[in-house]
Amino acid sequence: MADSATTEDILLETPLAGLHRELGARMVPFAGYSMPVQYPLGILSEHNWTRDSAGLFDVSHMGQAYLVGPDHATTARALEALTPGDFLALAPGRVRYTLLTTPEGGIIDDLMVTRSADPSEDGTLYLVVNAGRKAIDYAHIAANLPEGVQLEIAGQLALIALQGPKAAEVLARHCPDSAAMGFMTAIRTTIDGIDCHISRSGYTGEDGYEISVVEDHAEPLARALLAEPEVEPIGLGARDSLRLEAGLCLYGHDIDEATSPVEADLGFALAKRRRAEGGFPGAERIQGELADGPAQLRVGIKPEGRAPAREGAEIRDAAGRQIGIVTSGGFGPTAGGPIAMGYVAAEHAAPGTPVTLVVRGKDLAATVVPMPFVPHRYFRKQA
Repeated sequence: MADSATTEDILLETPLAGLHRELGARMVPFAGYSMPVQYPLGILSEHNWTRDSAGLFDVSHMGQAYLVGPDHATTARALEALTPGDFLALAPGRVRYTLLTTPEGGIIDDLMVTRSADPSEDGTLYLVVNAGRKAIDYAHIAANLPEGVQLEIAGQLALIALQGPKAAEVLARHCPDSAAMGFMTAIRTTIDGIDCHISRSGYTGEDGYEISVVEDHAEPLARALLAEPEVEPIGLGARDSLRLEAGLCLYGHDIDEATSPVEADLGFALAKRRRAEGGFPGAERIQGELADGPAQLRVGIKPEGRAPAREGAEIRDAAGRQIGIVTSGGFGPTAGGPIAMGYVAAEHAAPGTPVTLVVRGKDLAATVVPMPFVPHRYFRKQA
């Protein structure tokens, strides 16, 4: 999940903007914010550093909010009316990825939902949505809630991601509670005495954490983590190549209000009970595509040679007919070459299918391949 860039004249800043500039970041407009695209280390080195050690990302531009009702069942049903996720069964302290869907089965946004482990917060779900979609999401959610359930926007919170194979080791020095967390779990705890909410999740394919903290405490927390020798600040450039290698969607590019979860290969976000029962926006289309197959599918593509195919490149079959379009593409440092994602007609979606990409007017041979391009290394807690 992520956001598309904008060119707003007046850009917002996160609580870490001053720290980014002090660290030598090159700032760019992104989703209405001035954000670091890279630091002096450079995008390629930042990418490799995150794969080998631990990268710190400022993701405070993302939207954070609470859905608050009188009890868990009431709040869960309110969210289930807007998404195909199973939130009635979401256990305390668990995190779930889901999708806001349109009545036509398209995707309004993708988001993370957490049920607090604290019994005193029963009836509250914590939401993290994409920066470029938060105004749309909030208006949509608020307009469709039943009586007794409210959306409360958490505008005073920052969000920091620590990602990479050494993230757990580093964070445990400051927060021993974090070491025992499983993938897609969340706790309220402290880091160096600072109150925060931590989830073991992220957007790079690596083990790691996302840390929500009151904005006034974001900079001291970030400085404490950056003081560790394993941690470097990482910008949006490396964040994009990391998520592409992990096969993760970027909203506005790989998914939008026209694409369905089935087309986008996000079937894991369609809970078994909800697939059977329906009752969510777009259920008719989504259930039909689950039963009969969609007309197109998001696939991984590996071009031959070293030239990358960017978003918008045509995908053609052996006869030269257009069968799809690239939605994300670039060089994968860990994958060792160019990689891309795109939508193709379903009959061309099988791994191993040869395709042709049209890059700057020239044909480029490529092959449909399984995703992710680089294996996920999420922490799987031992029983």
